[in-house]
Amino acid sequence: MVREAYAYGSTTAASDMEMSGGGGDGGVMSNMKPAWLEGLMAETFFGGCGVHENRRKNEKNVFCLHCCLSICPHCLHSHRSHPLLQVRRYVYHDVVRLGDLEKLIDCSYIQPYTINGAKVIFLNQRPQSRTCKQGSANICLTCDRILQEPFHFCSLSCKVDHLVYQGEDLSGILYRFDESDFTISQFEGLRMDGSEVIDDDGHMIPSSIIEDPLQYRASSCSNEATSDSVMSREPEVIKKKKKKGSGFLPGIVLSLSSRRKGAPQRAPLS
Repeated sequence: MVREAYAYGSTTAASDMEMSGGGGDGGVMSNMKPAWLEGLMAETFFGGCGVHENRRKNEKNVFCLHCCLSICPHCLHSHRSHPLLQVRRYVYHDVVRLGDLEKLIDCSYIQPYTINGAKVIFLNQRPQSRTCKQGSANICLTCDRILQEPFHFCSLSCKVDHLVYQGEDLSGILYRFDESDFTISQFEGLRMDGSEVIDDDGHMIPSSIIEDPLQYRASSCSNEATSDSVMSREPEVIKKKKKKGSGFLPGIVLSLSSRRKGAPQRAPLS
């Protein structure tokens, strides 16, 4: 795998360099975001598709790396020759499988999260209910979210924004990927009638959304890095056992009805 900026989206960067008179050392190009990367972090996913607004299951949960826009399952046929990336969701935030994203960009030092046995990366930083003091724990270098060691970023955008802010060369983390890894065939399990995706572990994920708000709890500074890193969507089976006489009134009725009336009958002597 070669570390270099992918050709898609390079037109914008090239035109900017020409307008600024860039050349020589290539400094103008060093921290330019390719169009596909900027689009992936800025696009709005899981909204209704404007082209297929009258169709069922028209959520935009696929990103076209060639056109740099989000599309719905009904749009797949129009983009069948383009490299496509599936976006999923957990508690209303967009995630991409680490196995897919690391084919496009270096994901080192970005904390992955485990959902249904698959590691995912958040595309953008998430709002926090509280902030932690500097130096109190290992935190994201961009948004101060508590992280596990040895990670430095909680999302893809946090890493990219940090590198841009530091003036570092983004071409050093971008990969020239193989389009055969992002063909339309990967969406054969995505049905527009039932929108069910079968992941590598055999779990069926409705609408390709990995989401379970009931299991999401805001973590404190002390335990967020641990509890937030493993997000399991396995359903919890709660077995309710019926207890006899569990209520106050039923217990009284049971005790009254079980009393013996009259004199006890003794067995005849033999």
